[in-house]
Amino acid sequence: MGQDERQLHASSFGAAVTAYAEHRPDYAQAAVRWALELASGPRVLDLGAGTGKLTSALVAVGAEVIAVEPDPAMLTELRRAMPMVRAFAGSAEAIPLPDGSVDAVLAGNALHWFDMAIAGPEIARVLAPDGVLAGLWNVLDDRVDWIAGLERVSGAAAIGPRDTFSSWRAATAELHLAKDGSVGQFGFPEQAEFRHGQRRTADSLVATLATRAGLLVMPGQQQKATLDRIRSFLATRPETACGEFTLPMLTGVLRAQRL
Repeated sequence: MGQDERQLHASSFGAAVTAYAEHRPDYAQAAVRWALELASGPRVLDLGAGTGKLTSALVAVGAEVIAVEPDPAMLTELRRAMPMVRAFAGSAEAIPLPDGSVDAVLAGNALHWFDMAIAGPEIARVLAPDGVLAGLWNVLDDRVDWIAGLERVSGAAAIGPRDTFSSWRAATAELHLAKDGSVGQFGFPEQAEFRHGQRRTADSLVATLATRAGLLVMPGQQQKATLDRIRSFLATRPETACGEFTLPMLTGVLRAQRL
């Protein structure tokens, strides 16, 4: 994905802020705890916080959270939903916080939108010594048969590109070891996955998938055709045709410690 296309996708969520807040999943508590395991203190920046899905999970584990979000509509919803959290306009490339002011920087389903060549040093700037940088992603568990079928029917636009995890791992590795062979500002990244689930109906799963960037930027007729295929598929599967079901997911985490 080129820079212009990535920016288009990254800026698409504000138009669907209400649906995003209602339907996007939270994050597995075990994943959040693992992401913070190496942090030396409770001060956590939720970077690219959106409507506060990860923010609420951080509050639940006792973190002192600051949220930063570039999209005005998403930021307004976050402030409405979580008035107790300090929330600022800003981006990964220009974080409105002082040097060394947080013990961890976490991002939920957001790090792949960052320009890490700029954001990496900026994140390192706001982290305290030995601070932790972690990205969390909720992905559908395609080891489950009907999820693999859903992926075939709907394509990457609805399910999300399968290389998100690996592409950010590569970007993080570059923060550890520069092209000239010198050691960067972060240690080598660690990876873990945690089982997660979300109670859904066929209709609410369609609504969830409709908040994906690939669908939000899709032309109207193509978007409708994609969502119609998804509805038809879900209507044929015994797991999803009637009533509520648990959507099988994984919360994947990549974390790296500031050197």
